Amino acid sequence: MKCVILAGGLGTRITEESYLKPKPMIEVGGKPILWHIMKLYSIHGINDFIICCGYRGNVIREYFKKNNLEFGNLKMIDTGENTMTGGRLKRIEKEISETFCMTYGDGLSDINIKKAVDFHIKSKTIGTLTAVHPPERFGVLNLSGDYVKEFHEKLSGESSWINGGFFVFEPEIFRYLDEGDKTILEKKPLETLAMENQLTAYRHNGFWHPMDTLRDKLNLEKLWNSETPPWKNW
Repeated sequence: MKCVILAGGLGTRITEESYLKPKPMIEVGGKPILWHIMKLYSIHGINDFIICCGYRGNVIREYFKKNNLEFGNLKMIDTGENTMTGGRLKRIEKEISETFCMTYGDGLSDINIKKAVDFHIKSKTIGTLTAVHPPERFGVLNLSGDYVKEFHEKLSGESSWINGGFFVFEPEIFRYLDEGDKTILEKKPLETLAMENQLTAYRHNGFWHPMDTLRDKLNLEKLWNSETPPWKNW
């Protein structure tokens, strides 16, 4: 099974470092956050990666060229500097022929990828996202059973859920990415899937943390240096 990672964003809210490198290459514990994400998939048996590059994609290429990493197949594809999330995914359509995983290049979790994939297969839907509990600044999901029904603006609390990434998709998702490079995956494509009862949510009550700001990076560094980093299970 392939894992697609969107790694082309500018990361404007963490400009202290992202003016030199794409956000997925910002380091936590001496390793790019991209490495941590790939490690998570690898321990669950997924070692076939497609990295969707954009802003400063050369930094990602140079890193993997210089570092002999333990991952299996790795393909880096230029998906444009200004391409939106759905547009990046659409650009690698020819690389996909079966069920695949996809996630963003800026979030860490201790999610069990294998269980998420199994959940998706049993659901028989086109897409599954991982629902996680939000910090206050995120918009939330309205869930009915295992189905995503609506998207709402910022709420908070343990009863709220947000899209934490870590998707599993069927190739049919590409039919919904019909606005070219301007396609925002989280808007029309996912909203349409939700309306058609084709988007399920795998609930994850464990650790999840984005890296949007310098504060997020410092929090993740602190966790990494603790006795038991919550996302490190290798």
